Amino acid sequence: MAKPVILTVDDDPEVLQAISRDLRSHYGARFRIVRADSGQSAIDTVQQLKLRNEVVALFLVDQRMPQMSGVEFLEQALQIFPQAKRALLTAYADTDAAIRAINSTQIDYYLLKPWDPPEERLYPVLDDLLDDWLAAYRPPFEGIRVIGNRWSPQSHDMKDFLARNQIPYQWLDIELSEEAQKLADFAQCDRLSLPLVLFSDGSSLLQPSIPEVAEKIGLRTQAEKPFYDLIIVGGGPAGLAAAVYGASEGLRTVMLEREAPGGQAGTSSRIENYLGFPVGLSGGDLARRAVAQARRFGVEILSPQEVTGMRVQDPYRYITLSNGSEISCHALILGLGVSWRRLEVPGLDRLTGAGVYYGAAQTEAMTCQDEDVFIVGGANSAGQAAMYFSKYARHVTMLVRGESLTKSMSQYLIEQIEETPNITVQPDSSVIEAKGETSLEAIVLENVQTGAVETVPATSLFIFIGAVPRTEWLDGVVERDDRGFILTGSDLRRTGEAGLSHHPKGWTLDRDPYLLETNVPGVFAVGDVRHGSVKRVASGVGEGSICVQFVHQYLANVR
Repeated sequence: MAKPVILTVDDDPEVLQAISRDLRSHYGARFRIVRADSGQSAIDTVQQLKLRNEVVALFLVDQRMPQMSGVEFLEQALQIFPQAKRALLTAYADTDAAIRAINSTQIDYYLLKPWDPPEERLYPVLDDLLDDWLAAYRPPFEGIRVIGNRWSPQSHDMKDFLARNQIPYQWLDIELSEEAQKLADFAQCDRLSLPLVLFSDGSSLLQPSIPEVAEKIGLRTQAEKPFYDLIIVGGGPAGLAAAVYGASEGLRTVMLEREAPGGQAGTSSRIENYLGFPVGLSGGDLARRAVAQARRFGVEILSPQEVTGMRVQDPYRYITLSNGSEISCHALILGLGVSWRRLEVPGLDRLTGAGVYYGAAQTEAMTCQDEDVFIVGGANSAGQAAMYFSKYARHVTMLVRGESLTKSMSQYLIEQIEETPNITVQPDSSVIEAKGETSLEAIVLENVQTGAVETVPATSLFIFIGAVPRTEWLDGVVERDDRGFILTGSDLRRTGEAGLSHHPKGWTLDRDPYLLETNVPGVFAVGDVRHGSVKRVASGVGEGSICVQFVHQYLANVR
């Protein structure tokens, strides 16, 4: 944590040098001594201190300075650091002005020049002021600060990225926070350039890209080696489990995740049916524990990093990264997971990130304090989100196309929702339009049974309506079903005209594919992206774990 600052200002170089020397000798161990030779330069310094998230404990300022007197400086500086103690340095002739300033500018004390000896005429006074300041001092938040607009998609994306990657940050809304407005002014940032991201080292970025922030905060996005025993694409529960078991069994392993470790499960606010956690745990907690475990075994994790292509050149499998580079391996596990399916109705695409969100319950919940929230979906993810929002929102309405929740949601969640007074389940309901200019203002609902249509005011709509695999980059290499899910094991068998079973297209070995193996030997698929998988966290973890055994069997025959 940075030391609190004592800022001393004087236009006389000799006096400034002397006061700085005396302050540093007595207070340098506990405070950082900063000096300025004019009121304007001191204002600039104060603004930069605020941007760097440092705190001023004491202003010690000369009263008689050209262009800007000490009192005039303090009137401006106290708007930035109102809790700082303030003392004037004055010549004997200026004592009347100093006394008037005690009343007009609430100066805490004035000191006469010269202050020799400081042990008698300087330190006792400042000790009292600093002890009083320290008694009320609360250290500021030291992580990343994000200044943005609640209705800005770019601001939402930045918050979501930081939250899902377990990076502590403080959100400051430019519309609601006076401090946010001041910081934006100090950084010369207009509202069209938001979000403004302020880092703990004092640097800042205007409207940065996700990769820029990832690099700045030290997330690894580039591979250390050109070749690995095992590459895992996807950092959800299945991919993380494969990484832990692969590395723990001696395989040089790298895992690549497009967004954040944990995948879609990592966005879940509460998982209550995962074995070994009787009171449940959040998806973020599960991801954090798994990442720590994987790193302990030496897994190299690249995130955020997107894979854009794959090719085979026996005995190696190559993947292409978003920057065009390639890395290779003996065995490849595809744990890509799935993305939220988009709701194709008028207005939603335009307002996504500005009141319309896919997932993102944990990112946006605090901004929905005492508001009405609408959730589209009737499966477990929607139910978990509804329970989470009920802690913050005034009311949560679940919009469900079916007659009830019983066909798609676990019974424990149904019971919790029924017992929560500020959650309403509205069956037979479908969103057919979203309205609003720059942010969501209303949604149009249709009763799927009667056809009745109504428009209701809404500022926050969260959508949890099923899974879509993002496997287009595997075209022509890995076989998939008509929805894009990856085929493995017995699902790959083709039947010929005589009713005989044949090896899948592109298969080059005499044996049949292993249970989780694709049509490309040595390339496996696990978790939600696999055709026929059980869409549960525990099953994804199980598939990722046992897949490593098939990897070993494959490697034993190719090395």
